[in-house]
Amino acid sequence: MKRKDILYSGKAKSVYTTDDADRLILEFRDDTSAFDGEKVEQLARKGRVNNYFNAFIMQKLAAAGIENHFIERISDNESVVRRLEMLPVECVVRNLAAGSLCRRLGIEEGRELKPPVFEFFLKNDALHDPMINESHIRTFGWATDEEVAQMQSLTLAVNTVLRDLFAAGNMLLVDYKLEFGRYQGRLLLGDEFSPDGCRLWDAQTREKLDKDRFRQGLGGVIEAYEEVAHRLGIPLD
Repeated sequence: MKRKDILYSGKAKSVYTTDDADRLILEFRDDTSAFDGEKVEQLARKGRVNNYFNAFIMQKLAAAGIENHFIERISDNESVVRRLEMLPVECVVRNLAAGSLCRRLGIEEGRELKPPVFEFFLKNDALHDPMINESHIRTFGWATDEEVAQMQSLTLAVNTVLRDLFAAGNMLLVDYKLEFGRYQGRLLLGDEFSPDGCRLWDAQTREKLDKDRFRQGLGGVIEAYEEVAHRLGIPLD
């Protein structure tokens, strides 16, 4: 498969067209950003780690019956994915209180959330990804009612699979975000799943093993990502 023109370049990934109109190449870069691009750095090995990590998670989800756009990893930093018509909506599940939930509601970090909190956000960096609800989505045509229901059910299904997966590695899946897209009349999970888009804590010490280490200047960002991969049995060689 031949990589052709760049289709999109985000904060940490680039997407390229190929000689197959139905396939794209997703490149994971070493760029790391936080606070809507206000803090940006290059972290060696990050693109490679996230590419391997994402491939592992997407394959686990597919095996559990959750369809996604991932096809195969083709290099250290690149994977082939199906070309989706992405919906401009982010789905967030929170199992423990952290981040913006604590700031918005004055809840202490680490509080267990039963049942998990589900939230929608508009994918728009210029507006700082504002929180939205089903009424906004319906009124502005960002997704159909059926797609809203599917996004909710699929996101919670992912939670069931991944909480157990990370628990087996002595980790807590604190929260995460997912994005979905249309593909041949079906709704598929798109984008990525890596420590860039979720929060992971050590189950005993609650040490942060995700991008909060970058946001909060804790250091050891890639080392933490590699530790998570090691606990899950993801080969990085």
